[in-house]
Amino acid sequence: MNGNKDIGSKGPAQTDARRIAVVGIVVTDRLKTAPKVNQVLSDYAHIIIGRMGIPYRDRGVSVIALIVDGDTDTLGAMTGKLGSIPGVRVRTAITV
Repeated sequence: MNGNKDIGSKGPAQTDARRIAVVGIVVTDRLKTAPKVNQVLSDYAHIIIGRMGIPYRDRGVSVIALIVDGDTDTLGAMTGKLGSIPGVRVRTAITV
């Protein structure tokens, strides 16, 4: 064999493979951005396994942690939409 994968086999680089990830979201202006953030999260509810939100009043931000299970294209679309909202910072750690 020449090291190439068989035609039709699915390797880990293909985008339709589902991944479990942790998404961290920091919101700096909750009153202004919460409706937009919640709309995006509602649109992607089918991949959200768990959600925890904490207002961190000492720093003037709100922090949301998500556990998600979806393909990388869907994860990227969701985080891209969230990250495009002014006052929202997003980071993702894909674990499995």
